Amino acid sequence: MQKWNSNFKLGNSLTEEHIHFFKAHGVIVFRNFISPDQAAVYIEEIKRIEREWLSEGREKINGIPLKFGKTEDGDLSIQRLCFASLYSNALHDLLQDIRLQALLELLNPYEGRIGEHEKDGLVVNNYINSPNSSFKQMGWHTDSPRDLFLGQKILPMLNVGIHLDTCLFENGGLRVLPDTHKQNVLKLLFGKKYFVDNTDDEREIGFDMFAGDLSVHDGRLWHRVKQSHLTGEVSRRRVMYVPIITGKYKPKTEQSKTPFYHLFTKKVHG
Repeated sequence: MQKWNSNFKLGNSLTEEHIHFFKAHGVIVFRNFISPDQAAVYIEEIKRIEREWLSEGREKINGIPLKFGKTEDGDLSIQRLCFASLYSNALHDLLQDIRLQALLELLNPYEGRIGEHEKDGLVVNNYINSPNSSFKQMGWHTDSPRDLFLGQKILPMLNVGIHLDTCLFENGGLRVLPDTHKQNVLKLLFGKKYFVDNTDDEREIGFDMFAGDLSVHDGRLWHRVKQSHLTGEVSRRRVMYVPIITGKYKPKTEQSKTPFYHLFTKKVHG
């Protein structure tokens, strides 16, 4: 297990170095995509949405289940929100950032788009290592089998993480197996036990992530979220994930059915 450093900055277009690095490894981190002050604004928006959904007794958004946990005081909390940008002007405006549009080039020759109304929309993952938390880590997985569960072929996609809290490498966080976006279908499907396997891998790499950083990984890449050795509030790691996808446009609505694979992931996260 090792740490990779990154000094990349994302402008209104990608450089040849950006494209070459991503194509080679399947992952790239850009520093200071948003300021710490902007991150704080988005955190307050997320807290507002959470309060509203809890008061309304929401359990799903557009057919996708919310993931619940409890605070250290025992109060109910939402640890995984979906389609968050549909309930916040600030988060919606963030998805219009021209720098996010620049990332579409990483999917060439496929035509990509930001899936604000598709998949799970803008997802907010709120990890914390505490006794009442139901979201402390996430086991090894790729994002590709979801396509198979939905009866379609595996299509290229990007998972773009906007990091709202600082999480240094030694404190857990995002881990990937670089280059595995080039693996064959058998290794993609059976290389590890999906979500169940949380063990360290000598090939895995991670980054020091700072509030405001942006990470991009290929959906076919093996990745996980390693549990923090810290406990309580200092272990909190909030990340907003923007799906950049290809294929036929398939928006979701409040009438959308819950994909059955969510019944499986509900049992193995934690």
